[in-house]
Amino acid sequence: LVLVGWETNNKYQIKNSLGQKVFFAAEENDCCTRYWCGPLRSFTIKVLDNFGQEVLTLSRPLRCASCCYPCCLQELEVQAPPGNPIGYVIQNWHPLKPKFTIQNERKEPVLKIEGPICHCKCCSDVVFEVKSLDEAQVVGKICKQWTGFLREAYTDADNFGIQFPMDLDVKIKAVMIGACFLIVSIQILHFLIVAYTKALVW
Repeated sequence: LVLVGWETNNKYQIKNSLGQKVFFAAEENDCCTRYWCGPLRSFTIKVLDNFGQEVLTLSRPLRCASCCYPCCLQELEVQAPPGNPIGYVIQNWHPLKPKFTIQNERKEPVLKIEGPICHCKCCSDVVFEVKSLDEAQVVGKICKQWTGFLREAYTDADNFGIQFPMDLDVKIKAVMIGACFLIVSIQILHFLIVAYTKALVW
């Protein structure tokens, strides 16, 4: 992306705690949408198992991700099997922090996610805490892992890890995977804003 200036469809590997590949995810989009809308574009991501069977579909409409537009923030729908919604990830307005609500298939809130004020840290991981609905208890986390200066500075390739309670409903676990993809897209947007700001300063 940095070398050619052209946004491509993203592809991901999803691994378990032992490093074994369990799913493969691929974005489906057209070149015009990728070029004109960038990381804020609408997308559909299909998650496939090791046999090539589609197990999850993640759909995000074109939305904003700015505290200046509280009426048009990010949201993502998770379907399993395809065509059957099992949950949603909704961005909540906050002037400083990225905040999200995990909802079940009936759009009832189940969990909250809260990120740091500064989600561009050098030489350290960026942690998004998964909290109970009253935000009093941390029950898990989504972590953007530091991958080294060169990779962080010149690519939008990232490593993310998810931790959640073992007894969490399997549908909500799937929605948590969707939340990770939504956070990835917002992280890419923040990376581009920081890079553009640095260019203006220099």
